[in-house]
Amino acid sequence: MNSQQRQQIKNQIDTYIKALQHEISELEEKTKPIAPDCSIGRLTRQEMIQEQQVNEHALGESRIRINKLMYASKKVDKEEYGICVECEGDILFERLMLVPESSHCVSCKQELGL
Repeated sequence: MNSQQRQQIKNQIDTYIKALQHEISELEEKTKPIAPDCSIGRLTRQEMIQEQQVNEHALGESRIRINKLMYASKKVDKEEYGICVECEGDILFERLMLVPESSHCVSCKQELGL
């Protein structure tokens, strides 16, 4: 991987992190406690609680991904970045642009069922 590709990946990581930070702040608002007597229009309290649970799950997933992206941003300039931890082959640049926190190539990921 050349330095231009590494810079593109860094920019992509920054873009993803900014988007996730915005998403996390929105989800934190949506997961605040619901008042016992609160209902909005046709939504019942139970429906609001179910929606809150979905948002809490999404919030957890977003926090996990942002941590992985921050870790990847620290590793992107290192020699081992972009190398599959399983087969030690190169991870495709296109894959790293889509999922910069990837530690496995597509073949190994499918083989391992990850």
